[in-house]
Amino acid sequence: MAVPKGKQSKSRTSKRFANYKAAAPTLVECPHCHELKAAHRVCKNCGYYDGKEVVAQKQAQD
Repeated sequence: MAVPKGKQSKSRTSKRFANYKAAAPTLVECPHCHELKAAHRVCKNCGYYDGKEVVAQKQAQD
């Protein structure tokens, strides 16, 4: 059975996680309203996805 000969230092253990970086989300332009939105998601601004209105938008009250 494989058993480590000595204890691994904190420094050596931490090196494994040293290169992890959170990536920024990829944003694309909505072809309908030209706002930035997440790819393959309904646009939060206009409610369109794949050229069709999926979510009806509420009218602003004056």
